[in-house]
Amino acid sequence: MKFASFIDSSGPGYGIIDGDSVLRLDTVAGATRDLRAYLADRFPDLTPPEGDLEAVRLADVSLLPPIPNPGKIFCIATNFREEGKAAPQYPLLFMRHAEAQIGDRGAILKPAASDKLDFEGELAVIIGCRTHKVTQAEAIAHVAGYACFNEGSVRDWQKHSSQFTPGKNFYHSGAFGPWMVCAREIPDPKRLRLESRVNGVVKQQITLDQMIFDVPWLVSYISTFAPLDPGDVIVTGTPSGFGASRNPPEFLFPGDTVEIDIQGIGTLQNTVAADPPVRTTISQ
Repeated sequence: MKFASFIDSSGPGYGIIDGDSVLRLDTVAGATRDLRAYLADRFPDLTPPEGDLEAVRLADVSLLPPIPNPGKIFCIATNFREEGKAAPQYPLLFMRHAEAQIGDRGAILKPAASDKLDFEGELAVIIGCRTHKVTQAEAIAHVAGYACFNEGSVRDWQKHSSQFTPGKNFYHSGAFGPWMVCAREIPDPKRLRLESRVNGVVKQQITLDQMIFDVPWLVSYISTFAPLDPGDVIVTGTPSGFGASRNPPEFLFPGDTVEIDIQGIGTLQNTVAADPPVRTTISQ
């Protein structure tokens, strides 16, 4: 099953993707308030309630990130093997906040403060239940599903210091979606193939068995120091081929279209738009 969060003329909702429609789960009796709460209430089964579900056309809604309000988003760097480069003993970890990403078909915003907005195709792992101090053998049983992620990075702001936070958290600089595919439909995420395209041209292409730290390792490692809750997200890192790794570098500008395609999940597509500066007047 594929679960999506969306907004339409009546407000936010969530449901199950069924062809060109979404079967609404938020309008049934006793529905939880959002998909994050649905995971907390029903995982690991996730079977929808019995009876007919209201259907809305995908064309009539705007998709949000599958989990619009994750409590925690952990992102991983240096997680793909590269020829001639030694693998790190541990990955580089940093955090993103929820407002830094948008859903499928939404506009990625190029900050007015920078001309170095980059693209990074990645796999997102969505946690299904309270997860604390689990082993690698136990970890997959705690995963609700997977999605595509475009971790837009503002490279000059990322390098202002040794901390990545500014460059990874510009408003709507990245994207998450288009939906969550249940983990039971992807028994081995290492077999997935990831491809990133900018304006139709392939920029990144790899199978996820090239990750240094795989999904069970990451879930176990992070849960050792931080309890994970339903709806929390782990973004597993990007391979070479992103804009800053190219010669010459290739960054994103308004009008560019980025697609992150992961076999078995779908395609996350977004077009870049300009984010005008906001000036605030402070009264004396």
